[in-house]
Amino acid sequence: MPQSLSTSSLHLPFSSSTLAPRNRTAGIQLHPCLVPWQNREIGLIVASVKTRKKLDSERGEAQELVRHLMRSFSEKKQPLLSTLNKYVKVVRTQHCFLLFEELGKGDNWLQCLEVFRWMQKQRWYIADNGVYSKLISVMGKKGQTRMAMWLFSEMRNSGCRPDTSVYNALIGALLHAQDKMKALDKALGYFEKMKGIERCNPSVVTYNILLRGFAQAKNVEQVEILFRDLEESIVTPDVYTYNGVMDAYGKNGMIREMESVLCRMKSHQIRPDVITFNLLIDSYGKKQEFAKMEQVFQSLLQSKERPTLPTFNSMITNYGKARLREKAEQVFQKMIDMKYTPSYITYECLIIMYGHCNFMSRAREMFDEMIASGRGVKISTLNAMLDAYCITKSPDKAHKLFLKARSMGMCPDASTYKILYKGYTESNLKESLQQLLKLMGEDGIIPNKKFFLEALGAFGSSSSVSTSGAMDSDQANG
Repeated sequence: MPQSLSTSSLHLPFSSSTLAPRNRTAGIQLHPCLVPWQNREIGLIVASVKTRKKLDSERGEAQELVRHLMRSFSEKKQPLLSTLNKYVKVVRTQHCFLLFEELGKGDNWLQCLEVFRWMQKQRWYIADNGVYSKLISVMGKKGQTRMAMWLFSEMRNSGCRPDTSVYNALIGALLHAQDKMKALDKALGYFEKMKGIERCNPSVVTYNILLRGFAQAKNVEQVEILFRDLEESIVTPDVYTYNGVMDAYGKNGMIREMESVLCRMKSHQIRPDVITFNLLIDSYGKKQEFAKMEQVFQSLLQSKERPTLPTFNSMITNYGKARLREKAEQVFQKMIDMKYTPSYITYECLIIMYGHCNFMSRAREMFDEMIASGRGVKISTLNAMLDAYCITKSPDKAHKLFLKARSMGMCPDASTYKILYKGYTESNLKESLQQLLKLMGEDGIIPNKKFFLEALGAFGSSSSVSTSGAMDSDQANG
């Protein structure tokens, strides 16, 4: 057992009392001359609270307007620009910024550009690095690397001077490109360029993005170079620095490298958070190193952190893949005993777990209970049940349930069709495949090259449920 995994290694050698601020004025009588200064300090605190409340109120009003604009666009099918023109007297930069965030959550990156062009035509518009950073980030997440590069050039042409945040957004966008090696080389070029510009010096976010990117690419040598560079710089690593690298290594099955980063994290006295514990639990679980997984879970219970739903979901899923039904059920019971309320994702994990364990009567019973609850069944829950049928080589039952759900008004997504396509192909159900492809066309889902690769390749394991909850792309940004 590596030393880095011992319970003590996941705790820092100081107590909460050493971190508590000392009350230096307790029991001290203030000199009368100092009382006005004390009153002034209290006045400043009160003013600060009022300002914060006002800002919160203004942000709430802005969010409400953006929700209305999004409803008009998505539900009422009104053109976005027409809606913006309707509210032209009240929409400002903060509203557009929130619109970028909302549109970026879907596949509406083109609409982000429409909003941006609309902004530029308004009298109140002033070219701003923050707006460009947000747009570059959205374009990167949607795989529109060329558009991100164009926005970077557009920003410079508008008179804005790039700063660290803009370069961070650009580097992050590059790492979403299909050609990862080329993108990483280009990102390193920008990283070196940043070092030579005073207002663009790399921040901890810059290092976090690059470290995670190279760890995802399994380039251990470059990760070590970046760590050394970070340690020699004035930048201080944070918990996201190590979580990002460990998560990337863990997802790649590189356990030894992951543990090495955990040791480095301990040596820098960075306290692990619940994300750290979750990613370790998920990584060990996927490799079926259950002794280590259970040890990390016990360390989590003894720490100041508390397990989250993804903690339990991950353990249930990974025990299920190993067909350890009793272990998975014990985790679920532990969750209930600790007063956690299972989410729909938890039940999806259980359904797929029962599929792996060939206990389909319980899987279907749980699925039917979710329908009978009257809270509505998500398409991901249907996908979990279909996946369980396909795992147990019962694609005929999956087909029957799929047709029934569709007739009841449920709208299948691409994941639904990928699960069924894989199941039908493995069982050589040619007639069902033909019918499936026809229905895909009716639902507007195009079976392109990516669809077939995912359906028959990397889409093999519990595809409908995301269980780890360990990291997301924003966590690299701290």
